[in-house]
Amino acid sequence: MKLTQVLKTFPRSFWVANTMELFERWAYYGVFAVLALYLTGSQETGALGFTQIQKSNIMGIVTAILYFLPIFTGALADKFGYKRILLIAYPILIIGYLCMGLMTTYATVFMAFLFVAVGAALFKPIISATVAKTTTESNASVGFGIYYWIVNIGAFIGPIFASKLRGFSWNYVFEMASIIIAINLLILLIFFKEPAREKNNESLKVIISNIFKNIIYVMKDYKFLIFMVILVGFWAMYFQLFFTLPNFIDQWVDTTIVYKAIANISPFLASKIGTSAGIIEPEMLTNIDALYIIAFQLLISSFVMRFKPLNAMIGGIFICAIGVGLWFVTQNSMFLFISIMIFAIGEMAGSPKIYEYIGRIAPKDKVALYMGMNFLPIAGGNLFAGILSGRIYTNMSDKITLLQTELNVRGIILPEISKEFTQNDYLNKAASSMHMTNHQLTNYLWNTYHPSNIWIVFTSIGVGTAILLLLYDKLLLKSKSIVKT
Repeated sequence: MKLTQVLKTFPRSFWVANTMELFERWAYYGVFAVLALYLTGSQETGALGFTQIQKSNIMGIVTAILYFLPIFTGALADKFGYKRILLIAYPILIIGYLCMGLMTTYATVFMAFLFVAVGAALFKPIISATVAKTTTESNASVGFGIYYWIVNIGAFIGPIFASKLRGFSWNYVFEMASIIIAINLLILLIFFKEPAREKNNESLKVIISNIFKNIIYVMKDYKFLIFMVILVGFWAMYFQLFFTLPNFIDQWVDTTIVYKAIANISPFLASKIGTSAGIIEPEMLTNIDALYIIAFQLLISSFVMRFKPLNAMIGGIFICAIGVGLWFVTQNSMFLFISIMIFAIGEMAGSPKIYEYIGRIAPKDKVALYMGMNFLPIAGGNLFAGILSGRIYTNMSDKITLLQTELNVRGIILPEISKEFTQNDYLNKAASSMHMTNHQLTNYLWNTYHPSNIWIVFTSIGVGTAILLLLYDKLLLKSKSIVKT
């Protein structure tokens, strides 16, 4: 059957669900791609000036909760109906995003983002379930391919809009997210039709009790439990794309090199991608990952089809780790295009295979249960990623921390960072006190303290994960062939 014929087989609910997925990912990644910068940026720019540890607590703990809750919210959607749950989720998201832009203290921002996480957790399982219920055995492969494509399109568009809007005001980023979700609410009210589903007549108490029983059931499968624990390492490495990389670029990398290189080819494109100051914002560079996935996912997927899922995973995670290790072997930001491509190739090869592998090893009558449990290592990975991006990054790579160490060595005393004496004030005063320009100060700290060593830590976690999966395969599963038969 031709692709055009397959596309005609999908009902309206399939396309409506995917449209809502696109807008929700647009809103979420529009905020999430710049969140690390917003939380830690200098206050006179409209950012909050939090420490790296405060940032990591907010991002790590809240996103861990976000990925843990769908284990429960999926059951709620099955009981009360997809449309009803979405009618709850969307107002929560609208209010949550608005509050994130209005709150300025650590506690209130944490709570506002947690409110967003609850809304996102209510939303998350519904769209994938709708896709599953509106596809058949003959068109499911194409259907989920479209769904994965849509996810990445939304994840690509959101940061572009956010990057431009934050140049005017950080509040606009959160207002954008709220408006996008409001559009989703209108789509839900006007176009969404509940897909056919089996109604769950059990009480809420029984449903929650069954969820915990199912978790215990899965945990007793020690091979699957070990697999999930190992995967925490992969996700902890992967999420540094959002937790750490934007901060690292912002603190250490001169992106005017990229701007000038693009301007030499197309001044118009450079003006659209960059800022009036002639720089490329960090989120625009990290967003290359989503662009690569949109462009090459089908090609990579067709290549790794010949390999067993577990071996494709091992290879993909190892390639991801190499990409992370190469992110900053040099301060030259042009090298990011290559290193992020390597990272993206590994992601495209390994990440989708996780779902295929789980689908194969799960008992026939427990596939959905096992698939749902895959949120657990993602939650654990976010929590671990936050720890790494907090204390570890602070000690090894945070520019302010390393500068404070250097100033103590030199006996230079400066006022503490505050709303009146911001991070940028601190950097400018320190450079002046050390008789350097800001650029010279950055290079001095780079050569003295080697902040890029943080990527060795993240690479080691990725390589360690790949090795553990290999041992898992050889010792627990005792598989011999790397090619799927």
